[in-house]
Amino acid sequence: MTSQPPDRFLRINAVLDRTGLSRATLYRKVHAGTFPPQYKLAQRCCGWRESHVSVWQRNPITFTVDDLPPFED
Repeated sequence: MTSQPPDRFLRINAVLDRTGLSRATLYRKVHAGTFPPQYKLAQRCCGWRESHVSVWQRNPITFTVDDLPPFED
């Protein structure tokens, strides 16, 4: 049985460092559906799933939200 490490949540600065996008471009892409959505982690805290950012990094030009794997707990 292969166990996968748990999916981590990345905060905004980590996502910007990994992708090289500006903050404005990141949010514009999220709104357009060409970057994975963020998840609300607490009242004033949001993050992106590390696995979803990795999917985007494999194909940033033609990525759509439909390319994301189904949600798994």
